[in-house]
Amino acid sequence: MAGSGSYGAVPSTPLLKDELDIVIPTIRNLDFLEMWRPFFQPYHLIIVQDGDPSKTIRVPEGFDYELYNRNDINRILGPKANCISFKDSACRCFGFLVSRKKYIFTIDDDCFVAKDPSDKEINALAQHIKNLLSPSTPFFFNTLYDPFCEGADFVRGYPFSLREGVPTAVSHGLWLNIPDYDAPTQLVKPLERNTRYVDAVLTIPKGTLFPMCGMNLAFNRELIGPAMYFGLMGDGQPIGRYDDMWAGWCSKVICDYLGLGVKTGLPYIWHSKASNPFANLKKEYNGIYWQEEIIPFFQSVTFPKECTTVQKCYIELSKQVKAKLGKLDSYFNKLADSMVAWIEAWNEFSASGKVGAAAAEVPNGPAKGK
Repeated sequence: MAGSGSYGAVPSTPLLKDELDIVIPTIRNLDFLEMWRPFFQPYHLIIVQDGDPSKTIRVPEGFDYELYNRNDINRILGPKANCISFKDSACRCFGFLVSRKKYIFTIDDDCFVAKDPSDKEINALAQHIKNLLSPSTPFFFNTLYDPFCEGADFVRGYPFSLREGVPTAVSHGLWLNIPDYDAPTQLVKPLERNTRYVDAVLTIPKGTLFPMCGMNLAFNRELIGPAMYFGLMGDGQPIGRYDDMWAGWCSKVICDYLGLGVKTGLPYIWHSKASNPFANLKKEYNGIYWQEEIIPFFQSVTFPKECTTVQKCYIELSKQVKAKLGKLDSYFNKLADSMVAWIEAWNEFSASGKVGAAAAEVPNGPAKGK
């Protein structure tokens, strides 16, 4: 593990310093961290290396981190390792599993620090923390955006009985430059860039689903962590690039049921490169087709009163996935089984720090390939 050093200016008392982990999935050297150093250096990083485990991933000096590759995942989870996707950014959810912190911020390695309209660098992590630490208002829409933001409040006609709000479980950030488009939209708008900065945070209303992007995302692990399973995607699976969508749909219906909030809007990051639309189309093809059935499924999900925890809700959801989406394709039976394995791993890991007989040792990142 790399020790922290005196690199760059960092705040003297960063918010949630000992209560938040930053999870990064990657296949390459993490040079992008240099730009984030002033904001990320005080925090602990969990790096999940995808692809070839013999490859050495270089992490800039001065960051406190642990790095896991596929061999570590197999060792720690044993037979349950199959629920963690391979050759897909969905592998990031392994970092959610091994974290011991209350909050998680996850970001992709092609995301850089954005600037607001006044040309000031945006501390995305600080804004996510602000979102998570303030209540959400999913039961009644406030037309003046987030009433808990500075300079805003509840508008006339907003019921006083609902103004206390509910705990915020998820903070979903946005992107400047390269938008998060699917392959068909990429193909017809290859040069489109998002230059519009909207200074707003919204609570997504109860009963409303949304497309959750995992490249700039934070959540309260204690409130919703078990539902943040990024599905079974990538290598050996008939679908990719729907991992964060799946986690978003599952977590949103569970948040709605348990009375938790989801926010979207600020903060922005700078998304630096567009992935290949033809490669994306191959990964997304089934998802684009299947989502026309998946969305109505999630819109109709109900939970019995026995579902009093996120884990119980997620197991119930897995049963409904198998019963209703299994008819669509056998993949969903496999996905439902992996959802159960994920929850079993989460429960075992939460209780003892290990799954089965495999202890979760902290690997030495830089020495991985030596």
